[in-house]
Amino acid sequence: SYEALLADSDIDVVYNPLPNHLHAEWTIKALHAGKHVLCEKPLALSISEVDAMATAANETGKVLAEAFMYRHHAQTLKVKEIVDSGILGRLQLIKSAFTFTLTREGNFRFVKEMGGGSIWDVGCYPISFSRMIVGEEPVEVFGWQVEGPGGGDESFIGQMRFANGVHAQFDSGFKSPSRSFVEIVGTDAVLKIPNPFKPGIKNELVLLHGGSEKLLKVGGTELYLGEVEDLCDAILFGKPSRVSLQDSRGNIAAILAFIESARRRTPISI
Repeated sequence: SYEALLADSDIDVVYNPLPNHLHAEWTIKALHAGKHVLCEKPLALSISEVDAMATAANETGKVLAEAFMYRHHAQTLKVKEIVDSGILGRLQLIKSAFTFTLTREGNFRFVKEMGGGSIWDVGCYPISFSRMIVGEEPVEVFGWQVEGPGGGDESFIGQMRFANGVHAQFDSGFKSPSRSFVEIVGTDAVLKIPNPFKPGIKNELVLLHGGSEKLLKVGGTELYLGEVEDLCDAILFGKPSRVSLQDSRGNIAAILAFIESARRRTPISI
């Protein structure tokens, strides 16, 4: 049982991959049981849950991190390096998508009460990626959704506006062919990432600059290795997690604003 697992003194770290609506409850229980926790994304389903989880981590002195594996990969770090170098010019637009076909209608990913919906499951990636690239939180969002059989969305389209003038657009979905990409547009160049969220050992980026197309090869490691190493560094050496709880809180706030925008059919300020 989960209770027996948490009572086991030989266990130091817990990975929480439970359905989304159980993330907060069992992460908090694990922290109070003296375990460090790597919790699958999304970290929680509300700001109050995120804050309660952060409080539990602070009170127990244990490490809590959200499992956004792509954030730790060499390809992601290279993309950020390219953007920060200024070669793209002033950032204007980030376009992205993450979709696949989910055939099991009874899957919890469709059930609204369990944190279902494509925006929670895969839309969280483009939102996270865009926020990371811009380095700010969005100030306004606008979202549209197609409701699925369990009340959660089966497809979601969203736009974000940042205070520095950058805009981001994404779509996510459970009823589309497998698609995953990010395109970062600047005043001087465009960077295309064909496989942004599940990079591997061999990866390619495409830089469109000065009328020419340049293929950039980027090495890497196994997809999940980086987040495990990051967690170990935080536990053993006290290093800050690459995905901070404040970062996770910002992503949840954006997702919730998108859902509210789709419900009200109007832009939402954050």
